Amino acid sequence: MTEVSTIHRVGIEGMDCNNCAIGIKRFLEKKGLQNVDVSFANAEASFEMNNAVTYEEVVAGIENLGYHVVEEPDETTDAEAQPEAVTWSDLEWKLLLCAVFTLPLLLSMFLPFEILHNSAVQMLLCLPVFIIGADHFGTSALKSLKTGVPNMDVLIIMGTTAAFIYSLIGFAFGLGHNYMFWETAATIITLVLTGNVIERRSVRQTGSAIRELGKLQPAMAKRIKIDPVTGHESIEEVSTKSVRTGQVFLVNTGDRIPTDGIVIWGSGGANEAMMTGESLMVEKGEGSALIGGSVLETGSIKMRATKVGKDTALAQIIELVKRAQANQPPIHKLADRISAIFVPLVLLIAIATFAGAYFYFNIGFKQAILNSIAVLVISCPCAMGLATPTALMAGLGRAAKNGILIKSGTVLETMAKVSTVVFDKTGTLTTGHFSIKSMKSDLPDFEFKAILLGLERYSAHPLATAIVRALEKDHKPLPMFEVREMKGMGIMGKDTDGNTYMAGSYNIADEFTDDNTHNVYVLKNGKLAGWLDMEDELRPDAADAVEYLHKHHIKTLLLSGDHADKTTEAARKLGITEYYANRLPKEKLDMIETLSKNSYTAMVGDGINDAPALAKASVGIALSNASQVAIDSADVVLLNSNLHSLGNALGICRHTVLTIKQNLFWAFFYNMLAIPLAATGLLSPMIAALAMAFSDVIVIGNSIRLKTKKL
Repeated sequence: MTEVSTIHRVGIEGMDCNNCAIGIKRFLEKKGLQNVDVSFANAEASFEMNNAVTYEEVVAGIENLGYHVVEEPDETTDAEAQPEAVTWSDLEWKLLLCAVFTLPLLLSMFLPFEILHNSAVQMLLCLPVFIIGADHFGTSALKSLKTGVPNMDVLIIMGTTAAFIYSLIGFAFGLGHNYMFWETAATIITLVLTGNVIERRSVRQTGSAIRELGKLQPAMAKRIKIDPVTGHESIEEVSTKSVRTGQVFLVNTGDRIPTDGIVIWGSGGANEAMMTGESLMVEKGEGSALIGGSVLETGSIKMRATKVGKDTALAQIIELVKRAQANQPPIHKLADRISAIFVPLVLLIAIATFAGAYFYFNIGFKQAILNSIAVLVISCPCAMGLATPTALMAGLGRAAKNGILIKSGTVLETMAKVSTVVFDKTGTLTTGHFSIKSMKSDLPDFEFKAILLGLERYSAHPLATAIVRALEKDHKPLPMFEVREMKGMGIMGKDTDGNTYMAGSYNIADEFTDDNTHNVYVLKNGKLAGWLDMEDELRPDAADAVEYLHKHHIKTLLLSGDHADKTTEAARKLGITEYYANRLPKEKLDMIETLSKNSYTAMVGDGINDAPALAKASVGIALSNASQVAIDSADVVLLNSNLHSLGNALGICRHTVLTIKQNLFWAFFYNMLAIPLAATGLLSPMIAALAMAFSDVIVIGNSIRLKTKKL
């Protein structure tokens, strides 16, 4: 029986550490699921299912581990805010209660009040803190043990339990204050809870870009209802969740556009900065495309919905960013492998610390216990687990807010290494807004133009679009059949009389003429019928983009299918010293393949003929006005079609990878330094708990800097 694969995405509540995510991922992979990604930072899991296991069995399995599975919430203000409110309230109440009982225990170390030094009072103060800690950390520890990947809470609960039981034995047998660690047990729990509160708030900040995008979707829309009898229009407020394609809506000045659609009446100016990063208004009139979530800043329009729900541009961008954040770059794999064995390793070190201190170095039992407790509570696998995801969330979020879509964490890491950028010319370095400069044909003028219209209206090539735009107002197309596009050549078709026609580059006319200086050649029944010359301009931002790359020691190449004279002129104006003209898609592909073998190479293109090269390059980059094939083949999409964003994208990728390396260095360095200090007794358990609680915060804080860091 054929297995049908389905991708699911769910929210998971109850993960307390990255090791929880690693454990759930292992569990899902053991179930036979493919492409499993579990993100502690996003509190989400995605997986590809097949007929071997049901969705209900997967959910039940995760629930049996002690976690709670929720259907993926809508990316709206309410959906984002409500689930977190309860969780934060619970955690903060736990911290507040623990702090109330821990503070007197700490004060007993400095104040001479006799009641604070009473062992029974200290035990009663510590007991509620220990119960809260045992519930919070113990539950999390048990869940992680079920997955086979113990988390840091195993270390915390073992350390605090050891301190509490040791103190309880000392109290029960009246062994005196030297055997009492009440303040140690309580302080460890309170400090770690403090770190958890700060950590979760900080992690949430690194992923704020997705929530901000989600909030752009308005909750309500003004739907136009037409009375079938009188034909009168009326306006009704409806939830955007009930919007369907084909429905008509009214959008007034200041309103958010409820969904993707087209203008059917009126005009105005829309702010599409949420999609493109560009703050300039875009003028809209009848027939103009509208992006759901953008704001109509001027005018009033009626629109017809063309895409709704998860099919809208906004929803697809959110989904792409989520997928990218879930896809961890290769640099993260080492951290995950170490995190998975970290807790058992620390347990062995703690046992060795106690045994060595007590039996070998003849250090007292009390100090040996304190040293081993310090080892347990100072170790922090979470810093390693958070080093990559938090930086990735912040970096990809910043990119999305600036109109840059990076499709995966692997792409981000690769792009940071790019040393060569190859540009296509037409539509990439040039505006792609062509005009007809001249044309010549042996056919009658009306027939020649009818042939051009008949063929080119089937093509998405910038030249074809320009020809259709210039001719369609005054001429009618010749009806064509069996139309097909030939990559790197042109387009061909037949009329009702069986005549065959071709329009394309010099490659279709080289056997009929030696003149290769024209842009478009037309053949009728295998004979040259005429040609066109087109004009195009360099993008105003192209020179700045090339200058940025040269300034950052990145090599640039121009690889074009256009004529040598036009390619040479463009390269000269932009300062590109290495350029190639008259290249077919196969030749472009071969060159990109060769370049990518020798160095990390990015290809920037926009057309159907660029798609193979975009897919073969180390990183393929497309502008948003590119053909859909090019966008699908690309790894990075510049939504504002502005080449300034190319430098911005490279800067974000490089600084994100730098931040990941800084985070990983800190996480490894911290543990390599802290564990020996704790094992030798140079750090008390309370200082160890304080250090551990804030080691995560340092990593997350460094990641948050990416949101505003100067690139």
